[in-house]
Amino acid sequence: MSKFSGKPKVIPSSEITPESIYLSRRRFMKTAMLGAAGVTLLAACQAAGLPSSSTPAGLPAGTVAVPTSGLTDELGAPLTSEQDVTHYNNYYEFSLNKEDVSDLAKGFITDPWKVEIGGLVRNPRTYDVSDLLTRFSFEERIYRLRCVEGWAMVIPWQGFQLSKLLDEVEPMTSAKYVHFVTLLDPAKMPGQKSSYFPWPYEEGLRLDEAQHRLTLLATGLYGKPLAPQNGAPIRLVVPWKYGYKSIKSIVKIELLEEQPRTFWNEISPSDYGFYSNVNPEIDYPRFNQTSEIRIGENTRVPTLLFNGYESEVAALYAGMDLRKDF
Repeated sequence: MSKFSGKPKVIPSSEITPESIYLSRRRFMKTAMLGAAGVTLLAACQAAGLPSSSTPAGLPAGTVAVPTSGLTDELGAPLTSEQDVTHYNNYYEFSLNKEDVSDLAKGFITDPWKVEIGGLVRNPRTYDVSDLLTRFSFEERIYRLRCVEGWAMVIPWQGFQLSKLLDEVEPMTSAKYVHFVTLLDPAKMPGQKSSYFPWPYEEGLRLDEAQHRLTLLATGLYGKPLAPQNGAPIRLVVPWKYGYKSIKSIVKIELLEEQPRTFWNEISPSDYGFYSNVNPEIDYPRFNQTSEIRIGENTRVPTLLFNGYESEVAALYAGMDLRKDF
C-alpha cells in the first residue's frame, strides 16, 4: 500500500482569491514588479477604468491579462510558455498528433454553448456558458498538469470551483459520483470519426473529489479565454490526477449513484484505473511514472505523489490501497 510521505506543503499559489481582493491587488501590482519569482499570478484582474466592452469573450466582464514572466508555482517551477500550452495538446477529438491539434481546432465554434446538469440533483439546470461567466466569482490558479505520458506543464488557469456549481443544483444524498461528457460532433471534431475509440469522451469523479476546493471548471488560461485546442469553452481541471481526467469541451454533467463509465478505463480497465491519481509507484502501459519532464525544459524531475498536492488531497483516500484503487 502506498504511504503518504511528507512532501513540501503546497497550494499557496492555488488558493482561491476572491474577485474583490483581485481588484485591490491589481491596483497595487500596477506599481510593483509583477515578475518577481514566487509571486502569485494575478491574471484576469480588472484594470482600473477598463471598459467591460474590452473584455475578450470567455472571461468575466472587465478582466484583462497581465504579464506572467518570471512567475512560478508554489514549488518554484516556472510557468510553461503560452506557446507550448496552446500548441502541444492531447486532444484526440481532433488528432492523435499533439502538434496538429491547434491547426485542426481553428474555427471550432464555442459560442453559443450549453452545459446540461442533471441526474441525482434537486435542481437540474441547463446553463449557457456565457451565463456561467457572470454567475460565479472567477479565480486564478497556477496548477501543475501531469500527463500519463510522462511530460508536465505549469499552467495559469482562470475559472471557478466546480463545488459552487454543484451547490447550486443540490446533489441528492444518493449521489456518489459525478459524470462528465464531451461534445460529440464528428463534423466539427474530425478525430471522432475514428471507430477505434468509444466516443464521446467521458470522465468521472467521486463526489467528494468533485467538491474539493482544488477541482476547477476552467474557461481561460494566461488571462485569455480557452483556445479550442485547450478545451474551450469549458473544461475540468483536477491537478492531482493525470491530465486525461481533466475532460475538455464539456456539454453534460450528471450526478450518479454508481461509478460512471470513463473513456480510458473503458478502453483498458486493467491499465487505466478510475481514480488515475498521479502516483510514481504505478506504471502505465509504455510509461514509467517515477519521473517527468516539463515541456520546454531538458531535465527530468521526480514525480510527486498526487502531483505534489498530497497535503491537500491525501485525506480523500485515507485507508485505500493506492496500488489497487489506482
